[in-house]
Amino acid sequence: MARMTHITRDSNAKAILGAGIRTSARGDGLAGVFAMPILPNYFVSHQWLRELKRHQPVPLVAIDFVVPDDEPVMAGHYSATLTATTAAQAAGVILAAEDPRGFEIVIPRKIAANEIKRTRPVNNVVGWRYWPQAHGRPPCTRPYCQAGTYGAAQLRSRD
Repeated sequence: MARMTHITRDSNAKAILGAGIRTSARGDGLAGVFAMPILPNYFVSHQWLRELKRHQPVPLVAIDFVVPDDEPVMAGHYSATLTATTAAQAAGVILAAEDPRGFEIVIPRKIAANEIKRTRPVNNVVGWRYWPQAHGRPPCTRPYCQAGTYGAAQLRSRD
């Protein structure tokens, strides 16, 4: 069984424990449950925390669940086209990647409540913001990059 983790708002945890994790869609139409494998490297498994925190400035928790190793998933780097593979193969690709930052796994179905093993608090300052290689670079100041984010007006006034 492949062990995965899904990051969500703390306020969603009780409902998820009762009903499971429902699918969601991102802007390009890709839908499913977005997750990362639980790996020995905490940073890699939880790398999306800071980016998610930018858009959900509330406490976040990890929902740990299991799926069969041969479960069909979509996996790859978020900026490239994801490829169809199995859950175990996707975890192996991320584990073996030279730079695993930006990888994601999308499970194209709901995760049932009986597949959930636990919820747990997470360190909300782990991960990257904007894009994996953004550390040390000033953020983009274009309005569509910073729309609705804290401090956006101040960033735009610096230009």
